[in-house]
Amino acid sequence: MTARPIGDHALLSDCRSAALVTSNGSVDWLCLPRFDSPAIFARLLDEDAGHWSIRPTDPGDISRRYIEDTLVLETTFRTTTGTAVLHDALALGRRERGHALGTASPGTLLRKITCTEGRVAIEIAYAPRPEYGLIQPLLSAVRGGLAAYGGAHVLLLSSPVDLRVSGSTAHGRIQLSAGHRLGFALHVGSAWERESVGWRAGRIRRRMSDTIDGWRSWSKLHRGYVGPWQDEVGHSGRVLRALTFAPTGAIVAAATTSLPEKAGGTRNWDYRYTWVRDASFTLQALGTAACEKEKDRFFDFLARAAATQLGRDVDLQIMYGIGGERDLSERFLPHLTGWRNSSPVRIGNDAWRQRQLDVYGELLDAALQTLPPGEPLDPATRTFLLQAAETAAQRWTQPDQGIWERRGPGRHFLHSKLMCWVALDRAIALAPALQAGERLPHWQHERDRIRQAIEQRGWNPRLGAFTQAFDSDDLDASTLMLPIVGFLPPHDPRVQSTVLAIATQLTDRNGLVRRYLTDELQEEEGAFLLCTFWLAQALALTGHTSRARHVFQAALARANDLGLLAEETDSTTAEALGNFPQAFSHIGLINAARAIRDAERQETHTP
Repeated sequence: MTARPIGDHALLSDCRSAALVTSNGSVDWLCLPRFDSPAIFARLLDEDAGHWSIRPTDPGDISRRYIEDTLVLETTFRTTTGTAVLHDALALGRRERGHALGTASPGTLLRKITCTEGRVAIEIAYAPRPEYGLIQPLLSAVRGGLAAYGGAHVLLLSSPVDLRVSGSTAHGRIQLSAGHRLGFALHVGSAWERESVGWRAGRIRRRMSDTIDGWRSWSKLHRGYVGPWQDEVGHSGRVLRALTFAPTGAIVAAATTSLPEKAGGTRNWDYRYTWVRDASFTLQALGTAACEKEKDRFFDFLARAAATQLGRDVDLQIMYGIGGERDLSERFLPHLTGWRNSSPVRIGNDAWRQRQLDVYGELLDAALQTLPPGEPLDPATRTFLLQAAETAAQRWTQPDQGIWERRGPGRHFLHSKLMCWVALDRAIALAPALQAGERLPHWQHERDRIRQAIEQRGWNPRLGAFTQAFDSDDLDASTLMLPIVGFLPPHDPRVQSTVLAIATQLTDRNGLVRRYLTDELQEEEGAFLLCTFWLAQALALTGHTSRARHVFQAALARANDLGLLAEETDSTTAEALGNFPQAFSHIGLINAARAIRDAERQETHTP
């Protein structure tokens, strides 16, 4: 069992794949060459599933940070005899700058440790375990390092230290004195190709420096947001870029799989895919963080991946692989114990089979945000968006699994109805581009029917709030979307009452928001950070700016020391829960910060 806190990890990315590094210098998660590739190191999910550590034998005091405006990690170890600094990065392509990040990433993990004062004894433990720990590879010494054979790939480790091999693990120890530095590189190649180790010290230093310059060039282009929490918004924009698969523009929901929503629980899902549900929120966040090119590429990916003939009575799929794949069938990895014995460990996600009617609204809202006004659409995109609007108009009366992907029977979830209303509302706005003037009366009629149904069956006068589903007595944080998507004005008394009901009845003792109170799994879960940022955003929209700031700060306080946010947080221990880092949480941060800024500016200029 691995017990290290989820929040102890740092994210590395080459805009194609990801690694997670602990505060004591161990790479406990690495997927190459794609985010969804089988892990090479997976100690995050099982103590025996592989890691690579570089650290002093006596670590002493440890501090870490990202080098300014980058996702290159710097960890400082202060021991009783000296100080050593470890730099970690997934290498970007040579001289990649700005929006080109990730275009030609070589699939290489770079590590460099330098003794900056005194003397420090360094120990190295290298235990590659490809295919999520299923393979214990054959390690073989080669000129300049080690090769690991087994499975579809060969792992090539360039090492200036002679490592002692014992089984499928290698160890080394070396004494460093001030000014002495060591560089390491791990590259993944195909098993049937002949590749040399080849990463010498000078090359490692140059590529590390070049990767720093690449991230800084991207950050320099993305400083459009000015306002409160400016640094946090900028950093969250970088995290979203880090979670972007550069070849397609797809953004993964998180870098990991099977990190649970409750320690020991079974809500252990694979989040290394792209959800249509996230589309409109993601595009808003990218716009705030001045990522216009990323907005365009993300929508282009969605439009291409989701394109299908909806007229044959099929549903729009809710999620896709980062290359546009549709079959994401779920399976268990029984040889892994899971983080803190949270099992089963899953790869794939069977939610791809679910019906979620909200996706039509998210897709058409994304289209309205992204497509240039007044410009004609290509015939395929126009036909697809037309069919999406028609499907929302036709199917909004049907039950589904809802935004939270409930695995029980379908229900008439309010949020799903709301987003079908959004689909038709945005389709009406897009009608000229869709060349759909003759469909306007029908869309307007169905939009009005949805509004009437939500106001009649979604409003619970006894609770004084809109509820999770029609004719329900349960609150749900997704009803915070009512003012955010423009269904009702923020000053509507029912909106005000709903927001305050969630703020008082769905929050924990720390002021963080739960999605809902119970579901069919009958398992407790932590507070949901995205929903907390939604509450901050809704409070700002409804005129409660001081309270919005307080809620925002409560959520922000759950970031780790590197500013990374998980999906959830334990209401008792404040520990991070769920897959990590979570794109949706960083998206929520950006959108809430903008809403609070705009509300405060409006207050300042209101006589």
